[in-house]
Amino acid sequence: TRIDFEMLANRDVLNPDAELAIHITVDPEEKVLTISDTGIGMTRDELITNLGTIAQSGAQEFLNAAQESKKDETGQSNLSDLIGQFGVGFYSAFMVAEWVRVVSRSYQPEAQAAGWYCTGDGTFTIEPAQKETRGTEVIVKFKEDAFEFADENSMREIVRRHSDFIPFPIYIGDGDEQVNRQTAIWRQSPREVKEEDYNDFYKQLTLDYVPPLAHAHLMVDAPVQMYALLYIPSKAERGMFSLRREDGLKLFARKVLIQEYNKDLLPEYLGFVQGVVDSEDLPLNVSRESVQSNLVMASLKKLITSKVLDTLTEMAENEEEKYEQFWVGYDRYIKQGVAMEGSDPEALYGLLRFHTTTKPDVWTSLDVYNERMKPDQEDIFYIMGDDEGSLMYSPHLDVSRHYDYEVLLMADPVDAFMLTRLHEYKDHKIINVASADLRLPEEDGEEDADGEKEASDNAHILERFKSQLGERVTDVRMTERLSDSPARLVDPEGALNQEMQRVYRLMNQDFAAPKKVLELNPRHTIIKRLSELPDDDVRSPMIIDQIYEDALLIEGLHPDPASMIRRIQELMESALE
Repeated sequence: TRIDFEMLANRDVLNPDAELAIHITVDPEEKVLTISDTGIGMTRDELITNLGTIAQSGAQEFLNAAQESKKDETGQSNLSDLIGQFGVGFYSAFMVAEWVRVVSRSYQPEAQAAGWYCTGDGTFTIEPAQKETRGTEVIVKFKEDAFEFADENSMREIVRRHSDFIPFPIYIGDGDEQVNRQTAIWRQSPREVKEEDYNDFYKQLTLDYVPPLAHAHLMVDAPVQMYALLYIPSKAERGMFSLRREDGLKLFARKVLIQEYNKDLLPEYLGFVQGVVDSEDLPLNVSRESVQSNLVMASLKKLITSKVLDTLTEMAENEEEKYEQFWVGYDRYIKQGVAMEGSDPEALYGLLRFHTTTKPDVWTSLDVYNERMKPDQEDIFYIMGDDEGSLMYSPHLDVSRHYDYEVLLMADPVDAFMLTRLHEYKDHKIINVASADLRLPEEDGEEDADGEKEASDNAHILERFKSQLGERVTDVRMTERLSDSPARLVDPEGALNQEMQRVYRLMNQDFAAPKKVLELNPRHTIIKRLSELPDDDVRSPMIIDQIYEDALLIEGLHPDPASMIRRIQELMESALE
């Protein structure tokens, strides 16, 4: 890159027509690896300055400089700025090398070649060398136990893994075999990249031959310089032959791979996103620990997260069928995001989809639900359970049917976690229809008076229920909220709400749900006929138990549904007599 820049204004350089390239050769017999380039090269003095610093200053000076370095905002020494300044990366070669020799010739035509030699013992030698062409050679003599690195197959894998997109060709061996692809598609202008190119790169990245649902190409100059190409796979499960074995994005610094699976660039709930991120603001020699603490990463994460959410929102608005495919495969990720997102969960609300009592087979957004709300409806209603089919028969829906209100069906275990954060959408509260204190339009006074009269008239049947159920319930009372169902269970005042109860049940198998209040429908045929039975009728306690356990079953709280079979059979026998 430096010689390329120099030649823009100066053609008086050594070998001006030489291909800008990197060559790697391996000598298995001598256990020697040679990496050479046709770059800007170095003079004798530059070799001393660039490669001799750590040998002259020693490790102690490096440590002293680290202690005296400026501290970052966390109050810790910013070591990431120091790494690389003292040749630490270069000298790490001696972990596997007996000696390293560097031969270089500067681009300056009159400069002479020079050789630098070191065994890693803290001293080096410098001497004239023979080299006709411009550039630098790094020659590494491997130790016996480290020679596994010095074979061509290993080098091909290393280059393809870490340096596949270096903008100059990398050749291995004596021939013209170029091993790097060189072109980083994510650094090209989106106007220049065809759809088939995006899909081809996705296949290379993942070995998934089903095209992705969507891609997002991001190029940013400020507040950080960053390039990203992100994909949403067609399905959440990785295939057997997938190249990507973990969640995480490939993180590059100036086209050099520094992390295969970076999980810090996106929140956990967007971990399904595949792709690459490349930044000019990350140092090439960054470690995993310093990547996590690097302030640039926070900016990158914010930009990438925003781009993914914008892409999903655009898909939801303009490609409904494709978004429904996404929702079926990834709904739990978005719901998890609502529950976990600390700063802006509202950004995810518009992505949510639900089946409803009005449209049980169609995915409905909160915006569409709001458009279908009744003129007198103030709140968004939902109901929770273990199965959408069973929810449609819930007694809690009696009141919504009475007012013709649409209700969201929530039968996914993740829904309980989501609802700990999802309380309101566009000035409409989100309310559980099973709540005992559900707000409804005012009923006229005559109906209220009739309800109070019926409750008084049924004092005897209430007492029979309380006597039979005992401590299994906290109370038994009449309600006007039921029309088609004989009874329902609601939480007593002061109890944990239903959402938190389900969360605790999912997290702790030993969690015991609080005892419920049994509410009866005084107008239902079963309750009326039951009140007419004599107190000593043997069917009365069985019917009361069955009404209560039916309510438990609908709520998903019955500990042993099979235990009802004998009682049901006895009631059928009695009905047939």
